[in-house]
Amino acid sequence: MNNIDDAIIGVIGLGYVGLPLAVEFAKKYKVIGFDINESRVSDLNDGHDTTLEVDYLSLSEVLFSKNIAVGLTATSDPNKLVQCNIYVVTVPTPVEKHNRPDLRPLYKASETVGRVLKRDDIVIYESTVYPGVTEEECVPVLENTSGLVFNKDFFVGYSPERINPGDKEHTVAKILKITSGSTPEAAQLVDQLYKSVISAGTHLAPSIKVAEAAKVIENSQRDINIAFVNELSKIFNLMNIDTQAVLEAAGTKWNFLKFRPGLVGGHCIGVDPYYLAQKAQEVGYHPEIILSGRRLNDSMGPYVADQVVKLMLKKSISIRNADILLMGFTFKENCPDVRNTRVIDIFKELNSYKANIVVFDPWTDKEAVLHEYGIEISNQLPELKFDALILAVAHEEFGQIDVKTLLKKISVIYDVKGFLPADIVDGRL
Repeated sequence: MNNIDDAIIGVIGLGYVGLPLAVEFAKKYKVIGFDINESRVSDLNDGHDTTLEVDYLSLSEVLFSKNIAVGLTATSDPNKLVQCNIYVVTVPTPVEKHNRPDLRPLYKASETVGRVLKRDDIVIYESTVYPGVTEEECVPVLENTSGLVFNKDFFVGYSPERINPGDKEHTVAKILKITSGSTPEAAQLVDQLYKSVISAGTHLAPSIKVAEAAKVIENSQRDINIAFVNELSKIFNLMNIDTQAVLEAAGTKWNFLKFRPGLVGGHCIGVDPYYLAQKAQEVGYHPEIILSGRRLNDSMGPYVADQVVKLMLKKSISIRNADILLMGFTFKENCPDVRNTRVIDIFKELNSYKANIVVFDPWTDKEAVLHEYGIEISNQLPELKFDALILAVAHEEFGQIDVKTLLKKISVIYDVKGFLPADIVDGRL
């Protein structure tokens, strides 16, 4: 392919990353969006995005475009990808139960592309990986499946996703995009393609490995900074000092980094550092800061539960059979995403004490939570009295709760997010 004006783009994976990107591309190009989840495709074709990243009007505009040269077609039939000459892979890259990178979705997506890959096609990966995965892991799958030769018959690029679920301000077109390619010519085409739809512009990296490394350290850096303030929270708690007040005071300095303590979950910050750590160990280096930050952040759920138990015991409330309201279950506020939510750690720890836990979250899909975590949740605030309340996620809706009524119904209030008025809570990070 020599000209992006001739691009027909296949987007593999229509989740939090793939769908917004597909919609943006579809405003200027013909796009085939592929996902193995048939119900997801059916919802999209009805104009409904369960991730809430794309609204009905934006989705309908590209799905039902009257211009046959542009627009989006959503499908679960991989054979329809054969008409494409550029493929963008946006599948998730999770970790398995031992926190080792799980590249199986990436392998399967590469096989899907490989079956329809043609001469001069370009395959661009957006999934977060450690340096080397695109060329050392994905390219061999493309070659073996297609029978084509890398950098002779087809080319690859890497442009790491920078989607922030639930963020309606920093949308895909408004976030500067890193681009790269397997040859100088491929890199230019990849850069031009993204530059044509990303209003914030692009940064062309000198190699695919540089682009991969840049992505994985972005979230590792945030993870380490949050781990630092989480550790401060534990220290200041032992000293009976309000961590939030300390951070507010320190934040008056112009170059102080304003991170807050909390639970670190989701598909990025809670996962990406393990990818970097894995590659570091493969090349003979044991990363200390990265892994210690991960261990500390992963300890925060049990820590919160422990703090709540102590507060309850101080008020002579037995934890066994206690009624506890857990407010919020998503990995962050104002979005329905429950992937790798660390609120589950609080739930499990309290559940081990045989407490009765009610989970309330107005944003989540109850069936998805039941399927993924085996927990029944409520989308409505229960009209009950509780021994303790833990506010774990700062959804906007929680700001509308009548604080005076809350105080009458709850004996112990713990605020993970520093969201509630400080004078009504018994404890907070």
